[in-house]
Amino acid sequence: MRIDKVLWFLRFSGSRGMAQNWVADGHIRLNGRRVERPSADVKCGDVLVLPLPTRVSVIEVLSIPVRRGPALEAQGCYRVLDDLGATPLARP
Repeated sequence: MRIDKVLWFLRFSGSRGMAQNWVADGHIRLNGRRVERPSADVKCGDVLVLPLPTRVSVIEVLSIPVRRGPALEAQGCYRVLDDLGATPLARP
């Protein structure tokens, strides 16, 4: 499935157009490679690095969603591998 649809279906983007712009900006990585085409193919087992507004999130796609459903349904389709920036670093 296209990466823009996956990002929209998994509820990381508010609309498919926003997902297309996000991908076109070149900030998303798919299996370690920079993605600049919204038509890039995503399949089960792929790892995405997503620069979110407050953190960078690394997820593994467990299953391809068939629709943009409720948040719990979307969350069942991926696994968070690392949430970079989710916890602030302790300062001495």
